[in-house]
Amino acid sequence: MDIQLYFKPIIQPKEDNVNFNSDQLGSVIKGYFHEDEFPDVTGMDIALIGVGEDRNSIHNHGCAEGPNAIREQLYSLYKGPNTPKIIDLGNINIGHSTDDTYYAVTNIMVELLRINVIPIIIGGSQDICWAMYKAYEQLNQVINIAAVDRMFDLGKNEDELNSEQYLHKMIMSEPNFLFNYSNIGYQTYLVSQLGIDLMKKLFFDTYRLGWVRQHLEEVEPMVRNADMMSIDISSVRQSDAPGNCNPRANGFYSEELCQIARYAGMSDKMTSFGIFEVNPKLDSLNQTSSLAAQAIWYFVDGFYARRKDYPLVAKDDYIKYIVSIKTQTYEIIFFKSKKSDRWWMEIPYVLKNKNIERHHLVPCSYNDYLIACNDEVPDRWLQFYSKFQ
Repeated sequence: MDIQLYFKPIIQPKEDNVNFNSDQLGSVIKGYFHEDEFPDVTGMDIALIGVGEDRNSIHNHGCAEGPNAIREQLYSLYKGPNTPKIIDLGNINIGHSTDDTYYAVTNIMVELLRINVIPIIIGGSQDICWAMYKAYEQLNQVINIAAVDRMFDLGKNEDELNSEQYLHKMIMSEPNFLFNYSNIGYQTYLVSQLGIDLMKKLFFDTYRLGWVRQHLEEVEPMVRNADMMSIDISSVRQSDAPGNCNPRANGFYSEELCQIARYAGMSDKMTSFGIFEVNPKLDSLNQTSSLAAQAIWYFVDGFYARRKDYPLVAKDDYIKYIVSIKTQTYEIIFFKSKKSDRWWMEIPYVLKNKNIERHHLVPCSYNDYLIACNDEVPDRWLQFYSKFQ
């Protein structure tokens, strides 16, 4: 497939109207800057894709301009210790309908995922996540999704698809390719009790903002378990990210968002990343687009810090721990990587579907191991054990 058909060239950002120096991303990123010179994706690690689609946004029209604003900030950043292999494919030609745009995003992602290039989607509104999910469906891959979001995006009208209802669409789709969903940082006063109950019934992970901020290191195994990450910039407090029509006084601090993005980049399992809802029309001094660009920078930095220790390939690279729980009839098996000191736990299951076989090794923390050593079953283990039954 010739994916060039989906894109239009971008105007290359410049640093103070002059060319970037050799250490800035603007001089490192290959891009679609000329009509007759579409860049070759071969050999690249990461592809930037702008999706200026906001027709299904909820009260945040104007976020369609987000990709260009974020790109301008991103290009001015310095590349760090590694020279990243990043290609900027430009902005997608917006379709006659939102379904046309979703179709384009899905097909582009399928082509990139097939050649092991990680797409970074720069939105636009968060309903684009539906198109990202559909790419994995086309590849027949059951996935886990992590979302940094102040709410669950379940919506109210099951017949609609919008930026606050895409998750409902995923849950109800048949056949279903969503194995697990982790919400990181929801704010209870913005979520109905029915929504919370539904998340529990589906054995999905939901973590309140206050808990996450107090246990930020526990976000790492949540993110390490995901194939796809979505960030809604409205999950960041208004003082740090004013460029959004749905701002809130509470939320993550900017440095916390960047840490989570770096965790995502470090995960060997993570194959796509998206950041959404940045609205330049409300963005004082480009503060929000700058934060989004820095989050992408941290994802890239994390990517080049990957240790390639998942999935388990060589048993000699891991230390195996078997913990017997006195109050239960089973044992819990843990693995610790000698490369990174990261932990996983094995979930026993009867193989019913080969598509979910790779999910039985669940990333966890050292704290989960300590809980098991104290004769308690970790909540994370129980949750996934229930999903496999």
